[in-house]
Amino acid sequence: MSLQTLIEDNRQAIDADPAQAAATFTVSGELVGPTEVATKARGHQVTIDEPPVLGGADLGANPVEHALLALASCQAITYRFWAAQLGIDLDSVSVTAEGDLDVRGFFGFADGVRPGFTAVRLTVTPAGPEPAERYKQLADAVDAHCPVHDLFSHATPIERTLTV
Repeated sequence: MSLQTLIEDNRQAIDADPAQAAATFTVSGELVGPTEVATKARGHQVTIDEPPVLGGADLGANPVEHALLALASCQAITYRFWAAQLGIDLDSVSVTAEGDLDVRGFFGFADGVRPGFTAVRLTVTPAGPEPAERYKQLADAVDAHCPVHDLFSHATPIERTLTV
């Protein structure tokens, strides 16, 4: 099935029943080592760990690297979808995400230092036969519609339940 067909089928289904647009994704994680976390998303398992400098055994990318991985991969996928919607020829796209983090916030060494990223930079390289202005149009559409870009760009309310 082509992306255009998939997009149109979803548009028709959602137009007929807007409740079909709602999706909930669930992941879980369990601490299994000093900093190693076994996670699950649908049927997929991923090991997350810290590098030795942060007390881990480096058995996998750490949580902030996974956040950057989520951003980079969501951008790439959204480029593909929006190229299809805008009729833009896109042979390939590569995305690099880089984030700056001050670990004093995580460790609590300095009040007022955020524990999260202070800056994130994306480098996107689309390839194809289109002129640069078409890829700029595509980039603007992607930034406006990429779910993970939205998570990074806007505060999202988090509700935590502690069960003890």
